[in-house]
Amino acid sequence: QLQACGGGLVQPGGSLRLSCAASGFTLDDYAIGWFRQAPGKEREGVSCISSSDNSTYYADSVKGRFTISRDRARKMLYLQMNSLKPEDTAVYYCKAVRGLITSWGQGTLVTVSS
Repeated sequence: QLQACGGGLVQPGGSLRLSCAASGFTLDDYAIGWFRQAPGKEREGVSCISSSDNSTYYADSVKGRFTISRDRARKMLYLQMNSLKPEDTAVYYCKAVRGLITSWGQGTLVTVSS
């Protein structure tokens, strides 16, 4: 089970850090990442980190502003979001994948507005 938190209301240009905690399993062998779904839009990938070499991927829209990281010991996944824009407003979900096993967190709402 994954539990995401850290969302909230922030002004444009502000920062937030999302956290995703795993319970019942470790994240060591999972590819993990963040997705988001804005109102009226499809869910899209934001960032992910591999299970093997910790290589990372970022969507073009967040490159240079968002940073994904994991803490293996604490079974946590993070997304540091800086220079937030109104178009970053969405529900953010964490996801873990290992082979055919997929787990989603419940989502946390990020609203960027003045």
